Amino acid sequence: MCSPGEAPPGPAPAGDLPPEWETDDERMAFLFSAFKQSREVNSTEWDSKMAFWVGLVLARGRRRGAVRTCLRELQNGFERRGSVPLGLGTVLRELLRRGKLQRESDFMASVDSSWISWGVGVFILKPLKWTLSSVLGDSKIPEEEEVLIYVELLQEKAEEVYRLYQSSALSSHPVVALSELRSLCAGLCPDERTFYLLLLQLQKEKRVTILEQNGEKIVKFARGLHAKVSPMNDVDIGVYQLMQSEQLLSQKVESLSQEAEKCKEDARSACRAGKKQLALRCLKAKRRTERRIEELHSKLDAVQGILDRIYASQTDQMVFNAYQAGVGALKLSMKDVTVERAENLVDQIQELCDTQDEVAQTLAGVGINGLEMDSEELEKELDSLLQDSSKDSLDLPAVPHKVLSAPISDAELEAELEQLSVSAGAVAQKTPSASSEPKTALGLNL
Repeated sequence: MCSPGEAPPGPAPAGDLPPEWETDDERMAFLFSAFKQSREVNSTEWDSKMAFWVGLVLARGRRRGAVRTCLRELQNGFERRGSVPLGLGTVLRELLRRGKLQRESDFMASVDSSWISWGVGVFILKPLKWTLSSVLGDSKIPEEEEVLIYVELLQEKAEEVYRLYQSSALSSHPVVALSELRSLCAGLCPDERTFYLLLLQLQKEKRVTILEQNGEKIVKFARGLHAKVSPMNDVDIGVYQLMQSEQLLSQKVESLSQEAEKCKEDARSACRAGKKQLALRCLKAKRRTERRIEELHSKLDAVQGILDRIYASQTDQMVFNAYQAGVGALKLSMKDVTVERAENLVDQIQELCDTQDEVAQTLAGVGINGLEMDSEELEKELDSLLQDSSKDSLDLPAVPHKVLSAPISDAELEAELEQLSVSAGAVAQKTPSASSEPKTALGLNL
């Protein structure tokens, strides 16, 4: 993007554009026109047009996921019916002023980018210009090919790189080769330039430091999400060299194992062909390869043992620091606490509890003595109440002594129910005749 030989992206899809893009030609003609020389001429129109393009430019960068852009790329992306927005340069200048965009050259000049081959010249020549532009402000409209960076998107993607490293197997030690880190971030960084910009952002945040050692770049990460990276020292370089030695020894062992297996297969083939001497030579080569494998295994075990001890010492150091911090906090929290003061406090509590118990008993005794009465008077009053209750007893019927009859059977209940039904029918027949007599009498009177 915006680099020689790189094709610019095409127009934005219709779904990423506002509704009036295709329907309101009059408004789009206004939005595609250039800005007035001064905002004071018509601040309402200026602010409306600026808000439209600012939101569209930022949304395009986030949708594409690219941290880099330029004026020409945006003009191609927002082309409409053969015309391009004439005010995009002013919009980019405003975004630079607000800090939403930053020139790539200024960004690289603000960080030590000398470890990047194409950043050496920028690091040497740009600091003075970057300092002046940051202090005085840069009111210049960007050139068509000048690379700009989406500041917030760069920070977010740098955070993704850091979290990706922390969740990978490479995080067993804070030092890692730049080539290995590039392979890990291949899916997140589409090109090498973007990858370097993300590392520069992490370097700016003091979460990584980068050093070139024997022609190879190595990266040291901070331990923890919010920690600051410490400068790379001889211990880090020594551990990195041990890790590289372990990797080389493992690859050599794997290669020799394949070679030994090949010698074994060649010996079998020679035996089948009746070539005894050739089979013996293959077996001798196999034995020599196996001895070399054993020697390499011994060296590999030694290197791994050293690395394990280093990792253990780092863990011990971390635990020691935690203990030291805990002891300091405990001393601070128990600064005014002593055994004598604790015993005195317990004695005071016990005395207060005893005093409270005595007060409670005293109050309870006063209540009881105030309510004391003569027990003989109470017994006489109780006898008089019992005599009065015996005189006023109710006249209740005598308790029957007749034995209850046996329970009625179901047959007897059904017979009694039939009798009730017959008697109810007879009553029902008599009721209409009786009620008809008054009607007859009433008829005779008429």
